[in-house]
Amino acid sequence: MEKITINSVAKHAGVSKKTVSRVLNNEANVSDATREKVLAAFKELDYKPNPIARGLANNRSFIIGCLYDNPSKSYITRVQTGALAACQEQQYNLLIHPCELRGQALLDNIDTLLHTSQLDGIVLTPPFSDQKPLVDFLKAKKIPYSRVASVLLEDDSISIGSNDGYAAYEITKLLISLGHTEIAFIKGHPDHSATEQRLLGYKQALEESGLPFKESLIDEGNFSYHSGEDSARRILNLTPRPSAVFASNDYMAAAVLKVASQLKLSVPHDLSIAGFDNAPIARHIWPGLTTIAQPVEQMTHIAVTKLIEQIKNPELENYQENLPARLITRESTGPYRSS
Repeated sequence: MEKITINSVAKHAGVSKKTVSRVLNNEANVSDATREKVLAAFKELDYKPNPIARGLANNRSFIIGCLYDNPSKSYITRVQTGALAACQEQQYNLLIHPCELRGQALLDNIDTLLHTSQLDGIVLTPPFSDQKPLVDFLKAKKIPYSRVASVLLEDDSISIGSNDGYAAYEITKLLISLGHTEIAFIKGHPDHSATEQRLLGYKQALEESGLPFKESLIDEGNFSYHSGEDSARRILNLTPRPSAVFASNDYMAAAVLKVASQLKLSVPHDLSIAGFDNAPIARHIWPGLTTIAQPVEQMTHIAVTKLIEQIKNPELENYQENLPARLITRESTGPYRSS
């Protein structure tokens, strides 16, 4: 049986070998009619590209790495969904690389990864997208990268984010509009730039409403359920007890709900609770959590797509975009009621 090659496809479609290669690499400079003709030839000939040969011909591995370290499984699932969809559209493969290292150990780990996997580029998710030494390391190595992050870094190439500060401001303003004046805030992990952005949004809402910022109402978690539980035990035993708690993610907010139940507090009658991220847990517990929905899949999809476009054409301009978050009001928040 005759082996089907790129030359066979070109002859069958009546186009050049270069045109077939452009379609394979999903390049833009091919007309829709020609692209359809080549894709039809792929199907009719049952052509399966050889990834090794394709990589050698283009001096690429056609693999994008995704670096992550996040205690929220649902967040990583959404990151992977967006990244995989973008890679499939661009005929790339995705290598998921979980990592808990920091400092020089992290840089050594990434250096080994780049050598062993021969990645064409890497997408950084929080908290790695917030670490300038890692970004500088990739720049020095001339490794294309993109960031899913809440703040821009100087000379960023590709950065896709969502306005964490404004979203936190919006949810704090909601609690204030319900009559709450003693609103506790549970911060996230200090490695994440989103942690500071969300705190700033909370502070801004208080200031605009003429409410004082109180350090006693602030506690630090690390985005995990257990840290939320520890923070809730301290906050809910304050005198006077706050009438509302805003946690920096839904897992910590769910932990606040658990501690409130243990203390026989009715939510939202005795205590309003809000979270962030719109994780599945926010919808599955009762009462459902008021929260902020970020377009994580879309953010990662754009970050990977723009990264691959820049790999194909290094002359492309840098790209930054902030996607809007959405406030979702559920049953965990209600009007302030004096005890």
